[in-house]
Amino acid sequence: MSEISTSDDATGRAGVRPGATSRRLLGVGDPAPVEQINGDGAAGLVLLCEHAGRAVPARLSDLALPSAEMDKHIAWDIGAEAVARLLSQHLDAPLILQRYSRLVIDANRPLSASDCIPEISDGVAIPGNRQLSEADRRLRYDEIHAPYHAAVSALLDSRARASRPTLLVTVHSFTPVMAGASRDMAVGLLFNRDRRLAVALMDMLARIVPDEIVALNAPYSVDDESDYSIPVHGESRGLPHVLIELRNDLVADAAGQGLWAGRLADALRRILDEPEFAS
Repeated sequence: MSEISTSDDATGRAGVRPGATSRRLLGVGDPAPVEQINGDGAAGLVLLCEHAGRAVPARLSDLALPSAEMDKHIAWDIGAEAVARLLSQHLDAPLILQRYSRLVIDANRPLSASDCIPEISDGVAIPGNRQLSEADRRLRYDEIHAPYHAAVSALLDSRARASRPTLLVTVHSFTPVMAGASRDMAVGLLFNRDRRLAVALMDMLARIVPDEIVALNAPYSVDDESDYSIPVHGESRGLPHVLIELRNDLVADAAGQGLWAGRLADALRRILDEPEFAS
């Protein structure tokens, strides 16, 4: 299915000649791909949430999916946006959110990754992503993925110029069961080459919630081929970083979101006071 619209009749009165390629994906009524909150926050960390939203550009016709599928974990990280917003408030930290569904384009994947624009996600076929041309893929990248990461780069550049210490924390959630396999941990703390912040956060959470299972590099791990924010914005800049994965049944409602945001804020606040991460 192509994401390129054509005119309503042979005269091309909709503004696009029949069979011609549109130069734009997002229309006037579509939300901006990026939302930045508390950009001048005083905390020594920056929060990201790449899978916050589940918007779909109007021209993509909901990717030809039933609306119920857009409520599932395949379309967004359930609870992650709410937790990230609460963390921003608790810590006075800048937060950058991505508004579009990961099924439109996954802002935490390089365009070369097979699941950056998935044709199937957890066994669900995505008709609107089938047999896309390279031009169609690039349009999504240029109008949704690239502006998000440009905003992240601009914020981190600004903090670097001001010599502000910065930890990079990206907030996600995961489904308790994937491809028939159960995931019992409450929190996963992900990294690739630099484990400093992930280990420090695990140690803090072990003190705060000793009865919860907190795991390193589970249910996923970070690598250069299938991840974007940590390699590009964290590792390349030498910033301490962690990708937080919360089990989504624990943060599916306001009570759980508040509980886990409070726990994470407590842990991160203590870490920010440690000499290793304070400067």
